[in-house]
Amino acid sequence: MKKIECHLECVHCHRTYDIGEVRYKCDCGHTLDLRHDLAGLDGAELKARWEKRWGARHGLDRSGVWRYRELIFDAPESCFVTRQEGNTRLYEAGKAGEYAGLKHFLLKHEGENPTGSFKDRGMTCGATAAKFYGAKIVACASTGNTSASMASYAVAGGMKSVIFIPEGKIAYGKLAQALAFGGKTLQIRGNFDDAMKLVQEVCAELNIYLLNSINPFRIEGQKAIGFEVLQQLDWQVPDWFVIPGGNLGNNSALSKGLEELYTLGIIDKIPRIAVIQAAGSAPLAKMWKEHTPFAPVLNPETIATAIKIGNPVSYEKSLRGLKWSNGVVESVTEQEIMDAKAMVDAAGIGAEPASCCSVAGAKKLVENGVIDPEATVVGILTGNILKDPDAVIGYHQDTLMEHYGIRGTFANKPVVIDPTLEAVRKALEK
Repeated sequence: MKKIECHLECVHCHRTYDIGEVRYKCDCGHTLDLRHDLAGLDGAELKARWEKRWGARHGLDRSGVWRYRELIFDAPESCFVTRQEGNTRLYEAGKAGEYAGLKHFLLKHEGENPTGSFKDRGMTCGATAAKFYGAKIVACASTGNTSASMASYAVAGGMKSVIFIPEGKIAYGKLAQALAFGGKTLQIRGNFDDAMKLVQEVCAELNIYLLNSINPFRIEGQKAIGFEVLQQLDWQVPDWFVIPGGNLGNNSALSKGLEELYTLGIIDKIPRIAVIQAAGSAPLAKMWKEHTPFAPVLNPETIATAIKIGNPVSYEKSLRGLKWSNGVVESVTEQEIMDAKAMVDAAGIGAEPASCCSVAGAKKLVENGVIDPEATVVGILTGNILKDPDAVIGYHQDTLMEHYGIRGTFANKPVVIDPTLEAVRKALEK
């Protein structure tokens, strides 16, 4: 099979750029896609190649991203930076499915990636691009998961990392990873959007390679979530994908990858995509429901810190993907997020709060008649349960009301007892 050529293309004016130039935005100010030349490519041959790579024990094919490298970034061999990311499980939703009112609900758990979130999919591609461009230092703004992933992949690629985080607005489970992996962590006085603005200025002035999802290579790596789900389903396409929405890179990647598969004839059905945002941080949902121009949320607030982003850089790509897939956007309250999380956790699967927007959103869409209870639905869980243990403990001890207005509807409170057999017997009887 021939090597697939690629170039950068503006999502707005469609101007193209050679990938030999480090670039994150078009001269018109809008974001860029990495576009692959699919002309003359044999989809059946490509699918057969991916099938042969499944379950590889050695080399690049062990990665659940680079297994699909022809449609990701076919970089020179010396540039690849990988931690065998991907290969995450696809679970029957169990109690979470019953809670959502769905008979055929599957949960793809991206929290099983090396650093505990889906960010590793994009970061392996972003770090590989950094090596391709000869970068020595990489940087990002982050609410947590991106910083943990970038710091880890920077080490794997022999690079240094600089992280910009909003002061006091990051879950400690994520901050701990960034510090442990050696990232130079700068806590700024402001929110994520302030950090995002600053990191772009810093990278431009100090010749540092930017690894937020504004980077088009990050989006390419995240496409592999959809590729892997389909391969796990023997290429049978579900009716719906339901996915949390923060910076909106994930659903942008999902739709882009699915469109490429559809163009190549690898799939013959277009699944619908639902993007779910937290109500306190929902600029896309507001735009969608009110039919108004896009406007950032200036002071986003939600317990789901991974999606507490008021000015998502990928909103144009997200809208493009929603249009292609006949998708929808919904928002869910703090209570709905944490009650859904309780059900995901009770199913023995577990995930961080932002992940559980998928389940809360699916439930709401079923109740509103948008998703058929008989539909086959894949929900994406984006992060590990241990990313934000404070939210778990707060919910089950029912202490989240004052700050978040969340009650522990399905709380499983710990019980304090005397160290006696009789005390144990009484506690178990209750």
